[in-house]
Amino acid sequence: MNRVQDKVAIVTGGSLGIGRACAGRLAAEGAKVVVTDIKEAEGRQVVEEITAAGGTALFIRHDVASENDWQHVIRTTLHTYGKLDVVVNNAGVGKTTNVEEATLADWRFLMSINLDGVFLGTKYGIQAMKQSRSGGHDQSNSGSIINMSSILGIVGEATAASYNASKGGVRLFTKSAALHCARAGYNIRVNSVHPGYIVTPMVQTALADSGDAAAMQKYLEGLHPMGHLGEPTDIAYGVLYLASDESKFVTGTELVIDGGYTAQ
Repeated sequence: MNRVQDKVAIVTGGSLGIGRACAGRLAAEGAKVVVTDIKEAEGRQVVEEITAAGGTALFIRHDVASENDWQHVIRTTLHTYGKLDVVVNNAGVGKTTNVEEATLADWRFLMSINLDGVFLGTKYGIQAMKQSRSGGHDQSNSGSIINMSSILGIVGEATAASYNASKGGVRLFTKSAALHCARAGYNIRVNSVHPGYIVTPMVQTALADSGDAAAMQKYLEGLHPMGHLGEPTDIAYGVLYLASDESKFVTGTELVIDGGYTAQ
């Protein structure tokens, strides 16, 4: 317990799935959590659950592709809690199309959420975090930006052209931002997380759309050497590690949580 005691964390896409699990886990370990999403009812429910359990949280409606929204979220966080320690850039969308079938509109929409949103969250997160950090290479109380990529940011998938590109972009963008912060002496770490297939509303929708959800789930489970899909809490514990000072020497790297998918 208390692994992120008194840290202030923003979790985008915090209403459902992985984001919801991350928000709950960080709050349970002592963080004050700002839950953001376009899904307001679900986001407010997450905040109610956190506060009912004795945690501290607030909800802000947030389109991560909007620079104005990001500025509002950062201002509100600093006004409410006085600082920012952690940003979990989790909000994302998926679409299954190969390069021939993908439309430019599909491509641009995916990039606006999965890549532009991460860029804006990292940029404004750094600006807010460095204000409350002393500079130099102090190992204590480091800021942490955690960008949600995917196993499909590491390996290709024939039917995920736009998604591959967006999540691969997150992976390398994260390294650039990490190097910038380290060399500037900001005491801010930037890392990416790469989940395998996790049982979330997004994956469940994809299973339903496949026409044979049971067969598709069995197929996906077979892609993971451990023989099953992951759970949101599997990712939340990885995010907790990166948010905590336990990972004070970890920056610019990938935390892969995939049941062995990319080890093959």
